[in-house]
Amino acid sequence: MDLDLAQLRALDATVRAGTLEAAARALHVTPSAISQRLRALETATGRILLVRTKPVQVTESGQAVLRLARQVQLLTADVTRELDDEAPEAVPTLAIAVNADSMATWVLPALTPLSGDACFDLHRADQHHTSALLRTGTVMAAVTADAEPVPGCTSTRLGGMHYRPMAAPGFAHRWFPAGATAEALARAPVVVFDRDDDLQHRYLSARAGADVHPPVHHVPASADFVAAVTLGLGWGMVPDQQARGVTADLVELDPAGAVDVVLYWQQWRLRSPTLDRVRAAVLAAAARELDQAPPR
Repeated sequence: MDLDLAQLRALDATVRAGTLEAAARALHVTPSAISQRLRALETATGRILLVRTKPVQVTESGQAVLRLARQVQLLTADVTRELDDEAPEAVPTLAIAVNADSMATWVLPALTPLSGDACFDLHRADQHHTSALLRTGTVMAAVTADAEPVPGCTSTRLGGMHYRPMAAPGFAHRWFPAGATAEALARAPVVVFDRDDDLQHRYLSARAGADVHPPVHHVPASADFVAAVTLGLGWGMVPDQQARGVTADLVELDPAGAVDVVLYWQQWRLRSPTLDRVRAAVLAAAARELDQAPPR
């Protein structure tokens, strides 16, 4: 296939922006020009790449071409930086998927020193779902709980995050006067991050059985999740990295009840100086902030 760079750029811009009109504004061309480039790219590949809904939907064939488009753009930016680091296009955009707790604690400080080298397009997703964004070409790297590398990617162990069942002192006194018994856990309200968050239910299943159904509050933001637990809305599994700042406001319900989540860094198998710098920064931060011992 003889693929045109402008056509690949049009595909990437359309997927990022969601519509042909928004992609046209981003690339400073007309919507007609975007449409013509996409049609030409589909003719060159012999496949339908996009479903023209709002926002557009990427087909399975489109996902493969989208990965190529983003890899080409990253390599082009690296070469441009090597030739002329003052050129605006020398700063690439890196799409990275990160679980919410890592984003709220250690990932952003790791990426901040690289803000002049790349623009970051961060996608928040549960650690068990971030690798799916790699498969579709939505991101080029991910913090994930999946050790098995996605095809075309490398996988490196980062370390473990420990989550402990915690509650406000008043909440613990009311609902757990005799400790985290199975009976108390079956009744006490629990705070859950979102519908993909299974940490609380993993702990409940281990301590009280799979059939318990206590009242559930969903609070889908890391800082607000910890705030909800601290205020006494319910108990929740709080990562050590966030518990350090609120130890005076929370008590641990079950010292033997920690749930471990081992994280990995997966990225495209692509020799890119920019992506390599990001990888090095993430691995260095993980070595400082995460538990490096084997999972318990």
